[in-house]
Amino acid sequence: MKRACWAALLGLPLLAQAAEIPLYPTGPSEDAAFLRFFNAGEQPLALSAANGASLTLDAQQRASDFLTVPAGKPIQGTLKQGEQSAELDVSVEPGEFATVIGLPSAAGLSLHTLREQPDDFNALKASLAFYNADASCADASLQVAGRAVDIFKAVAHGDVQRRFINPLKLSVQLQCAGTAAGAPLELGQLEAGQRYSVLLVPSAQGPRLFQAVDNLAN
Repeated sequence: MKRACWAALLGLPLLAQAAEIPLYPTGPSEDAAFLRFFNAGEQPLALSAANGASLTLDAQQRASDFLTVPAGKPIQGTLKQGEQSAELDVSVEPGEFATVIGLPSAAGLSLHTLREQPDDFNALKASLAFYNADASCADASLQVAGRAVDIFKAVAHGDVQRRFINPLKLSVQLQCAGTAAGAPLELGQLEAGQRYSVLLVPSAQGPRLFQAVDNLAN
């Protein structure tokens, strides 16, 4: 995947500062892999990596950009949310894009890693992915809101599906076992050449959808 295929960074000061300190150094001789973090809770989620790098995500900015990391090497650290914490120990394969989702619960903070090998870039289409991190939503599907048109159908828990769609203004509705769940999610105008994700996560109110733009950090 060429970096030129990705849109400009979001430019938020906190994430920009974090992106300047890579989790682990990479060099020309190392295969690149990509890792981001997503906060599924309402309290800030703070990462302290073993090499001293840090990153904080809150309800206003839930997803980090994809950070470049060396393929096949362990990335370790601690993620904290309020009084809860979880140890991070993850590796990413060459060319793989992995998302670590922090899921708070009464039992404690848990980390779920979803992975994909993105398809080729298409300058004329928008690329949309559906990440299912909610085991309570059976046969999770995503439809065009107000229409019985499936964008993604029967995505299993822990799976990711991605497809190209025409650039347009889009609102989506989650379906669990064929029944609408929650309110529609407005994605706004999807741009040609840009990549997006819709993430399904559990919450105290039931299955919940969030949107992320798949930007690549410098």
